[in-house]
Amino acid sequence: MLTERMIRRSDMLGCVLCHNAPCSAACRAMDVAGLLRSIWFDNEKDAAARFPGSNPCIQCSAPCETVCVHPHEVPIQKLMTRLHEEVRPRLEVGSSKDESILRTELCGVPLENPFLLSSSVVASTYDMCARAFEAGWAGAAFKTICSFDIHEASPRFSAITGDNGSIIGFKNIEQLSDHSVAENMDIFRRLKEKYPAKFILASIMGQNDAEWEELARLCEENGADAIELNFSCPNMADGGLGSDIGQVPALVERFTAAARRGTKLPILAKLTPNVALMSPAAEAARRGGADGFAAINTIKSIIGVNPHTYVSAPAVRGKSAVGGYSGNAVKPIALRFIAELGQNPNLSGMHISAMGGIETWMDGLEFLMLGAGSLQITTAVMQYGYRIIDDLKAGLAYYLREKGFRSVREVTGLALDSVSGTTDVLERDTVIFPKFHRESCVGCGRCVISCADGGHQAIRLDENRRPVLDGKKCVGCHLCVLVCPEKAITSSRKRIKRQ
Repeated sequence: MLTERMIRRSDMLGCVLCHNAPCSAACRAMDVAGLLRSIWFDNEKDAAARFPGSNPCIQCSAPCETVCVHPHEVPIQKLMTRLHEEVRPRLEVGSSKDESILRTELCGVPLENPFLLSSSVVASTYDMCARAFEAGWAGAAFKTICSFDIHEASPRFSAITGDNGSIIGFKNIEQLSDHSVAENMDIFRRLKEKYPAKFILASIMGQNDAEWEELARLCEENGADAIELNFSCPNMADGGLGSDIGQVPALVERFTAAARRGTKLPILAKLTPNVALMSPAAEAARRGGADGFAAINTIKSIIGVNPHTYVSAPAVRGKSAVGGYSGNAVKPIALRFIAELGQNPNLSGMHISAMGGIETWMDGLEFLMLGAGSLQITTAVMQYGYRIIDDLKAGLAYYLREKGFRSVREVTGLALDSVSGTTDVLERDTVIFPKFHRESCVGCGRCVISCADGGHQAIRLDENRRPVLDGKKCVGCHLCVLVCPEKAITSSRKRIKRQ
């Protein structure tokens, strides 16, 4: 989602978001590491609102920068000063510890906030779920319970990373819970006893009708609040399991009905994105008795091939396999499927628990606006830890207060009417020119190169190395806006009638 940002991530590329960060230990005035994380996770407004009334960085020797694990590579004083001097004066509301605005529900079951751990390694033991609940997560979709004999491969993860090493796309070949059914039921009982207000979504996978029914029954008896049917794991496709089920609506309906016979709890069908359309499987799940959907699961993928060994990643003793792709890179695909479900009149009233690349509160807001009622996260937790819940909650709550919403539920589906399944409906009679901000432009000429070789040859540099637009050639594609490394080009408000 595009929003105005006064402090960009590029300003803190040297920050590695430390555990027990030395910078915070060196500063007596504020939680430096917490403020840096807020900037990283698009929560700079709430960070500025939490900032001390006067800037403690003035006349400070910056011990925070000296003790940094990358000494003096992160301009901490500059970042803190910008929070105080540039962001804080423009705030419309203050920070608040009241999280009641985030309260929502999943099929009638109360949630403290919309953020859940998704079914994966991040929610696979009692201790992990307990620590997540203590951190502030509303609940967890526990790692998929089954009666299979699970033996994991090693290694089983690989990734595509950005310039600073952060994960953009993540691949896993991990399978289901390696605990026995009895062990997992014991975990449910203990979690529910210690955390009665937290939401437990029991993810299950059976091999036949009887197993789907029995697992659903056991989860209800042992404290689960709802059941998630895993019809979509790409790493459990052998023998007609996982994503193989999700691609066949008849099987989705059959096994949903089997699980429904075993429980009165709400049922979510977790659907696969490895299809052209998700609606056929979703409608089948509804016929089988589902109350909602979880989507998307990971996308079947191959990440790279080693040019020396000729093996893809992760390599397991000279072999690899197609696995599940997740992370921020899959968010556009996930949003497309959530919009499809949200716009389908045959699915009206069904709960959508969305996932797929959610890393910040802004990512989550986009899913809510396309029809989601709750949000599930794994890959961002694997990279940054349970602590991201602080900025997920604070950022979303700040946005809601700033915009005058009274509840997080008020934003559900707000963007659905803006999305069309075809470009044929778009207006094509006007051109919106780019706007060059000369005070920010450094004269690199990237806009000229891209427009010349990938656009319509409408930009040149003047004698001062500043871009000049040829309005007769510009078609308003805005490629230049996207490629500018300084973000010195934006959309103009001027609309020109197409000749």
